[in-house]
Amino acid sequence: MIGLGTLVDCLALICGGFLGMFFQRLISDKIQKAAMQAIGLGALFLGISGTLNKMLIIKNGQFQTQDEMMLIVTLALGTMVGEAIDIDGWFQKLSSWLYRYAGQNKQGSRFTEGFLAASLTSCIGAMAIVGSLQDGLAHDPSLLFSKAVIDLIVNMLYAASFGLGPVFAFVPVLCYQGALTLLASLLKPLLTQAALNGLTLVGSTLIFVIGLNLLLKQQIKVANMLPALLFVPLYVVLV
Repeated sequence: MIGLGTLVDCLALICGGFLGMFFQRLISDKIQKAAMQAIGLGALFLGISGTLNKMLIIKNGQFQTQDEMMLIVTLALGTMVGEAIDIDGWFQKLSSWLYRYAGQNKQGSRFTEGFLAASLTSCIGAMAIVGSLQDGLAHDPSLLFSKAVIDLIVNMLYAASFGLGPVFAFVPVLCYQGALTLLASLLKPLLTQAALNGLTLVGSTLIFVIGLNLLLKQQIKVANMLPALLFVPLYVVLV
């Protein structure tokens, strides 16, 4: 069944979110705050390790870097496009609608913060892209099943700190991964190994920024940087 991996992943996000909300009632605000800092710290190092893994190489016994120009160019172009069309604003509006749909009367900042963090963490990364393509082309959802286990745990931690917001992360994940799965045959020629390495590099950098926001309470609009991922295959082809 095409799309089974995405459906299982979405179910994992929902289950993880509700489990996190259950545990939220059992732990104090102090512990919730400490857990949020731990998640932010983990995201920072996850982003750093993913970035350095693709950027640093050993040549002639010395460390050298690669693809740093691609990282700068794609992030700059992607952020300009994202700011122009205000992707973060779309997420904010979707979050507000979901908040009201959940039975609330006014926008909750923690709901929005949790929704954005959980959605971006689940969507950004090579597993979401490669897993969706593998599901669409080979009808093999195994990679997305592995991602679902990770998403369940991470979303449980998010919901334990933010509440209901992370539960609804399944909405953008369903649209994003579902679209990749359905369009897999069209996208496959663009996603060479070099492009996948570039996507991992840029995606890991964005995960680092998510961790920075969570840990230091920064207001960097990561959602507006998402178009950088679209520029990676184009950069690889053209440059």
